[in-house]
Amino acid sequence: MASRELDERVAAVRRFNRFYTRQIGLLQEGYLDSAFSLSQVRVLYELAHRDKLTAAALSRDLGLDPGYLSRVLRDFEKRRFITRTRSEADGRQSHLELTARGQAAFAPLERRSHQDISEIVGRLSAPEQGRLVDAMHVIEGILDARPERQTPYILRPHQAGDMGWVVHRHGALYAQEFGWDERFEALVAEIVARFVRDFDPRKERCWIAEKDGEMVGSVFLVKQSKTVAKLRLLLVEPKARGLGIGERLVDECLRFARSTGYRKITLWTNSVLRAARRIYEKAGFRLVHQERHRSFGHDLVGETWERELS
Repeated sequence: MASRELDERVAAVRRFNRFYTRQIGLLQEGYLDSAFSLSQVRVLYELAHRDKLTAAALSRDLGLDPGYLSRVLRDFEKRRFITRTRSEADGRQSHLELTARGQAAFAPLERRSHQDISEIVGRLSAPEQGRLVDAMHVIEGILDARPERQTPYILRPHQAGDMGWVVHRHGALYAQEFGWDERFEALVAEIVARFVRDFDPRKERCWIAEKDGEMVGSVFLVKQSKTVAKLRLLLVEPKARGLGIGERLVDECLRFARSTGYRKITLWTNSVLRAARRIYEKAGFRLVHQERHRSFGHDLVGETWERELS
């Protein structure tokens, strides 16, 4: 490639970088109008969204100098944002975890970041939003960016067309695995329709899991009252099970619920859904009520589970 042509393309990339950093506020002294730098916020983000994280993994995945990261972590310890637990697998390593104080410090940053990007994207039409996200995927793919969190799947918000998939896959999978009839699919359709019709983006979310560009899971968190959220429609495709998608979807519900001020999450399930029940139990939910009922062509035991939020 001619030197002049390469120079023009380098200039174009640099111009885009200047444009994008200005758009998302990276030029401000404190990121998201906070007392934290961008690097500090990224460290908080990783700690809030990953389990059993070590300083070595943080340094590697974020490309941060180990000495600089060590100073950031020492500062977070002084503020009582994090705790360290020695790794059982490697005594030389410690697992880092956000404390309740650290979660409280990160929650408004998460809300502000979501709000700022929502304002930018919300000014665009639905087709323009799709083109924007597609363009970002192209950039990621060409530059061979590693998937965030090094997982073989991604989570994203719902978009046009997803709700039909949620209804269809619930109906098909539950018929195949449990023999439930079309009345269950009708119930899912009613839940989805209510979510779309009454959607409150400040207090409600739907997450879609994708693997290799294909939808493989979903979960909803909806408002039951001012202080209580309800987890609904957790689903993971059989071919994507074993990757931790179900646990991650539930974890996202917990984090979002805390950040938006809910004090409790409740959910309703049935005793035959053993895999889902194990996920709920591992996430700290407790069974508070059971009742027998006849639904979807079967005699079932309905269960109400709850999780208090600190």
